[in-house]
Amino acid sequence: MSSPTLQDFQDQVAELLLRHRSLLDVLSKNGQSSASVNRAVVKAITECGCIQLHATKQVFEPGDSLEQAKEHAGTHVEGELCENCREVVGSELGRELFYMSALCNLLGIRMDEVVAKESQKCATLGLFNMS
Repeated sequence: MSSPTLQDFQDQVAELLLRHRSLLDVLSKNGQSSASVNRAVVKAITECGCIQLHATKQVFEPGDSLEQAKEHAGTHVEGELCENCREVVGSELGRELFYMSALCNLLGIRMDEVVAKESQKCATLGLFNMS
């Protein structure tokens, strides 16, 4: 079975969303789902311990090339999500995607167009995209 496209998923969400059809409801559920993703990652660190967080200042040397800078930049994450935490975080990300799709539906925005535009912006701006 092939993976659904973003539009397929967006159409599916449009058919399923009954309870929270108000824009205000969807906005609050989207925020709540985002907080749940954050909480699931925090629990993987503080309760399970499958990953650890070791945050330090990111140091970039002025003469470094882009590749050298990427090598020096760290994620601050050590370890890997265990099977249970991967399932929980993935589930929360799915719920967040559901409400993002619902928000797009209510505002008449196609998710595939958003992804295409953002991809084009990344390709055009490259490293300076998120500065």
